[in-house]
Formats: sequence, structure tokens, C-alpha cells
Amino acid sequence: MYKFRSLARWFVLSLTFSLLVLTGACSQDSSQNASLDETAEPQTTEQSDPLAAYDSSRIGHYGYGSPASEAQIAGWDIDIRPDGKGLPDGSGSVEDGEYLYEDKCAQCHGTFGEGEGRFPVLAGGQGSLEEARPTKTVGSYWPYTSTLYDYIYRAMPFTQPESLSPDETYALTAYVLYLNDLVGDDFVLNRETLADVQMPNAGNFVPDPRPDVANERCMENCRDPKAIVILSEAAPAVDETSDRASGSGEAGNSQANMEVTATPANHPGQETYQQYCSICHGSGVAGAPKVGDASSWTPRIEQGLETLVTNAISGISSNAGTMPPKGGFAQLSDEEVTKAVKYMAEASQ
Repeated sequence: MYKFRSLARWFVLSLTFSLLVLTGACSQDSSQNASLDETAEPQTTEQSDPLAAYDSSRIGHYGYGSPASEAQIAGWDIDIRPDGKGLPDGSGSVEDGEYLYEDKCAQCHGTFGEGEGRFPVLAGGQGSLEEARPTKTVGSYWPYTSTLYDYIYRAMPFTQPESLSPDETYALTAYVLYLNDLVGDDFVLNRETLADVQMPNAGNFVPDPRPDVANERCMENCRDPKAIVILSEAAPAVDETSDRASGSGEAGNSQANMEVTATPANHPGQETYQQYCSICHGSGVAGAPKVGDASSWTPRIEQGLETLVTNAISGISSNAGTMPPKGGFAQLSDEEVTKAVKYMAEASQ
């Protein structure tokens, strides 16, 4: 009993002492914080103001970014207008353009502009625009010479866009005009002479008369959508394959069965190949190995599928030719490219 009372007394004394120590420490901290608060400078909210960086004197300025420099603007401002405004200094002759064309363009567009594989035809086609299958070329369809210069300068060659100098672009433009019998073999193209070349089809381009491309925006008292009547619509597409397959009698069923039997199941990469890769690999232009050519594909296949896929995704340049990453179609996923490579390799063994 005595030991129990002693332990209880000791516990109460210990608890009381601990509370006194804690109370003193808290009082000391409070006094220190109070002194610090007295000497500290009051914080301002200027940095958190979302309008602090806004400059009302600059049109279109929202408080972020910086004005583009003249050098940055010049890098983007490379378009050429129909009247020739924007053309740089320089010149190029038909003779110089012929050598450049054979080196940089003929692999895809043909020696005489006739086009290789699925690449565009550049020359010929005059008088074909009213036919069922017109041939739209620079000479038969394009309305402005400046458009030809502009497109070559910004987009060609296909594997190295924006790699041509102004003089080289003038020369190539002159040679393509020569292929279409629009200039003589001694013609020299520059800023002044370009406007003198009149394209045969320039007068056949007219403003679009459809009302949906010339309407003015209505902001009030607009027409009731229910009162608008559609006067004409495009005819729905007809699936001729379905019509042939649904023929009557045994002959029709037999023909349908023969067509189904003759068409094998599509490879997972066949669609990507047909839509994108066949532009080069279907005809073997620009050094691309043609699908089905085992002699061209065998040494590549021996390197391993992983190497083929890596080169297709990342791009490769060799003595045989240049392939840009994903063949120039950056929107393709790595999986789509991989399947297409597998299809081409399997079809070329």
C-alpha cells in the first residue's frame, strides 16, 4: 500500500514538472515569433497579380511571350503571291535547271516530267481538262508561275524540303516551264521575267459561285434554320462490288464465291503500305527497294527486322538514296510503320 502511494505521488510530480517545461517552451517560442513578426517586412501581392505583365499598348498581347524578331519572321515569310511579291533576288536558266532536275527530281517525276509510280505528272495534258480523266499538270492546269516557284522552294525535293537556294529554285522552275513548252531553251527566270510567263489555264479559274462560300456572318436577326431549304445534294456512292456480288441465280453466286476465294486475307500492314509506302516502294523510285524484288530486299532482311523497323521510323541516308523518318508521314504511329515493314519484307522474300 505504501509503495502504491509513493508511485502515485511520483507520477503526479513528474506530470506536473513536464507541463511546466512545455508551458515555458511555448511562451518562449511565442515571444520569438512575435519579435520576428515585428521586424519582418509585409509581403506584397504584386507578383501574383495576373495582369502585372499585361501591356495594354500592344495589340494582341496577353501577358506572355515576346515579339518575333525580324530574323524569325523572315524564316517563316517565304510565300510567293500570284503577282510575284515575295520573290527573292536571284536567277536561274533552263540549262542549269536541267542538271538540277536530273539530279533531284527525275527519280520521282520522270525524265520528261511524265511522273514515276504515283508521283505527280509535271508536263503534258494540254487540252485534257474537259475529258473524263484530265491530266492536271503545270502546263495544263496551274494558273500562276509564282505558285510553281513557291511550291518547289518550300516543299521540294520530297526528302529534303527547303534545301534549295533561290537560284536553284529559279532554275528548276524555268526547266519545268520548258518541259511544258512555255519558255525557250535559252530562257532565264528571275523576279522580273517570271511575271511575263502566262499560264494557259489562268483564265479558267473563276470565283466559287456557291452561296455557302460567300455568305456574310450573321450576328443578329438571322434567318430561321427551319426555313432554310436544301436545293440539291450529292448522289450517294454506289458500291459496285456489292452489286456484282449480289447477282441473281447460280451464275451470280458462283462469281461472288470466286471473287471471295481469290482475295486473300489482308496483311495487318497492307493498308498502310498501299496508302503511304507504295508511293516509293511500289515503283522503286528514289532508291527505295521495290516490294517483290527479292534481290533488293534480301540483304536488307538479313540485317534483321529490328534494324529495318528502326531505319523506317528514324529515317536513313545512304548511297542508294534517302528515306525521311516514317517516309515523310509523321502522323503514322510506330506500330503502323512496323506492320508495313513486316508486310513489305514478307512480300519480298
